[in-house]
Amino acid sequence: MFKIFVTRKIPESGIELLKKEDFDVLVSDFDGVLPREKLLEKVKGVDAILSLLTDKIDSEIMDAAGPQLKVVANYAVGYDNIKMDDIRSRNIVATNTPEVLSETVAEHTFALLLAVAHRIVESDKFFRDGKYVGWAPLLLLGQDVAHKTLGVVGLGRIGSLVAKHAQKGFEMKVLYYDIKRNEDFEKEFNAEFRASVDDLLKEADFVSLHVPFLPSTKHLMNEEKLKLMKKSAYLINTSRGAVIDEDALVRALKEGWIKGAALDVYESEPKPVLGLVDLPNTVLTPHIASATEETRSQMSILAAKNIIAVLKGEKPLTPIN
Repeated sequence: MFKIFVTRKIPESGIELLKKEDFDVLVSDFDGVLPREKLLEKVKGVDAILSLLTDKIDSEIMDAAGPQLKVVANYAVGYDNIKMDDIRSRNIVATNTPEVLSETVAEHTFALLLAVAHRIVESDKFFRDGKYVGWAPLLLLGQDVAHKTLGVVGLGRIGSLVAKHAQKGFEMKVLYYDIKRNEDFEKEFNAEFRASVDDLLKEADFVSLHVPFLPSTKHLMNEEKLKLMKKSAYLINTSRGAVIDEDALVRALKEGWIKGAALDVYESEPKPVLGLVDLPNTVLTPHIASATEETRSQMSILAAKNIIAVLKGEKPLTPIN
């Protein structure tokens, strides 16, 4: 009987699929990220690990599991928590959960964009604190979104959907930067390609980041890049926290290099950089861009299907390697 360890409680839909295969499924009962020593203990003898982005899966974990380990199924699109060189050297299959969360993350991205532009969170706090004494013509003025210019950095699945919402729903002008030009997308959405991030930053009223975390994208948005943006512009990030130099971002928001920022991810999660949470021109959500009942359930199912396929000697649905 194959043994599977799930590093944290996830929606039951995927767990039920695994149990239907008569696999021996153990789900961590620890309420939080499993401490390293516990993870090393729990993976001993397992054939599959269903991991989360918060679990560092490296040679130590794989060796602790044993030579029978066949698959690591990451419950996420990103996989920078997995040491892929260690995976390859042991001929283990690694999988992730792309596509099923693209629509949801794109929706959350646009929710952040609208919230920061219209000062929704700031206004909510203002009202709850009892500061509202009556309508006033200059009270908490925000910015229009319609007909403005959106700059999308990274035109993958999610970036493309954000651009679609912007153009179709709000008649925004769409600029994009990507390592590959997509002329079909340009025609369909009347989008314009920019050959460099710098060119895009200078023109956009809203900049939305959708790049993977790579050595080349770490602190992509640093002091130099933030100073290229319009002073009236907003920065939105639902990709990876380390894509932004958060110390530089705090200075940018305090000193007025940009108008505001809306973030769902942070470089040193769960703790944001000092000073970020004190800034009123921010909207900050706790890494929940894919957090809908439907999407998290589909992620659970896809991770389970990947494990089932590998343990049956079949090709996984969404392999990384």
